[in-house]
Amino acid sequence: MFYTQETNRSRLKREILKCEVSMVQAVYQVDALWDNDAAVWVATSDDVPGLATEADTLEALSQKLRNMVPELLRLNHVITADYVGAIAIQLTSQRQELIEVAS
Repeated sequence: MFYTQETNRSRLKREILKCEVSMVQAVYQVDALWDNDAAVWVATSDDVPGLATEADTLEALSQKLRNMVPELLRLNHVITADYVGAIAIQLTSQRQELIEVAS
């Protein structure tokens, strides 16, 4: 019986730890839209206050976000100034093109 209680207690501790980790690990949504007139990708986010940036390529935009997102989250007190760890972002891109079909 003692072994079963310890096993249940261990399972409970693991479940609590999983919940704590999942609560800490938020995924910040970032939207990237192609601006055809300016020929750049524009990124904005409802999850990251103040985020508005652009770049010529998605790769360049992603690199800018690696620097900007943590800085903006700190400045807006979404994360603490001394936070050390990972920040998850989901970059969703959207581009619409008109394709001419020859006869």
